[in-house]
Amino acid sequence: MGPIPPGFAAEEGMLLIGGRGAAALVDEAGGTPVFVYDAGLIRQRVAALRAALPAAVSLHYAMKANPFPPLLALMAGLTDGFDIASVGELARAQAAGVPGARISFAGPGKRDDEIEAALWAGVTLNLESEGEATRALAIADRLGVRPRLAVRVNPDFELKGSGMRMGGGAKPFGVDADRAAALARTVIDAGAEWRGWHIFAGSQALDAQAIIAAQAETVALAARLSDAVGASPPLVNLGGGFGVPYFAGDAPLDVAVIGAALGETLVRRPAVLADSRFALELGRYLVAEAGVYLTRVIDVKLSQGERFAVVDGGLHHQLAASGNFGTVVRRNYPVALANRFGAPPAADPVTVVGCLCTPLDRLADAVALPAVAPGDLVALFLAGAYGANASPAAFLGHEPAVEMLVGND
Repeated sequence: MGPIPPGFAAEEGMLLIGGRGAAALVDEAGGTPVFVYDAGLIRQRVAALRAALPAAVSLHYAMKANPFPPLLALMAGLTDGFDIASVGELARAQAAGVPGARISFAGPGKRDDEIEAALWAGVTLNLESEGEATRALAIADRLGVRPRLAVRVNPDFELKGSGMRMGGGAKPFGVDADRAAALARTVIDAGAEWRGWHIFAGSQALDAQAIIAAQAETVALAARLSDAVGASPPLVNLGGGFGVPYFAGDAPLDVAVIGAALGETLVRRPAVLADSRFALELGRYLVAEAGVYLTRVIDVKLSQGERFAVVDGGLHHQLAASGNFGTVVRRNYPVALANRFGAPPAADPVTVVGCLCTPLDRLADAVALPAVAPGDLVALFLAGAYGANASPAAFLGHEPAVEMLVGND
């Protein structure tokens, strides 16, 4: 299985999350399953990233990674902006106290009512097509507001080694690079406030050199497009792409190397970008490793010589750990027994399965855990991103998992 993220310890064999024992957190939540997010680890991650990045680079939170309201309130004070993908996320960002001027809205299928709500709020729309631009300009004219519009570019390159490629070929996202300048010119000529470029080449990359290369290509592309427009962009959103180590053999990114290389790229940037700000749009990298999913063992059984631990959670809460969220080959997330954290493993491996009536509901295959018994607490790590909000919580009528933010005093 993958490596347990740094920052977790135990006291008398009990896993500590945010300095508190897992069993006590479960009692406070009223039972299992429960997602627990450690605010202290999130603060540490943001601080380390800011220390590595050039001063000209802002940090935006892609809230699709985790929109839990207390976590959003935390991120509102730690980051420079929020990136949203729906009017529902807009409402949550506003409830967290983020003003419209600090929010950008991407997504290829924005409805007219979503565009209207965003324009009223002063949100920057990252335009995904010429048709969306036409609709946004017409809605702004009807409302009597000056729209804040950026152009999302489908780049002619991809982030090599990324888990999800967002550029380099035919994509539903953004405007192809060879048409992006013309659209930006149209936006400017229409009297809109042009906010610049949004260029996202891929996500979940663990190759620092690939990220460095993609960022350099992104800056060069933004410069070429800006020269073609004949205007300097206020902001160039460089996208994200920073991955986290989920699986065995994965190694964490060296953000100091990435930050130093980005600094050199920006020092050499063309004159048309001299006064531009830059931003990184990160979600998973900021919050994934701070989250733990706790679920209790209901039964331990043998079948054809294989040992199964059946828990009261499953893929309806933590779909990604089951291997059914964007992975081709199922691999184990880091997992441990929270109530015997650090204890030596038993001789025989155990497979952890959920409570759902589907063979897809497997949370860990043949892992080395201490001898598992009913009542034990299983901890699945890397649960801070694309967990509760990206899982089919209504499947088979089970209740959603409780969520908690700890260490935010």
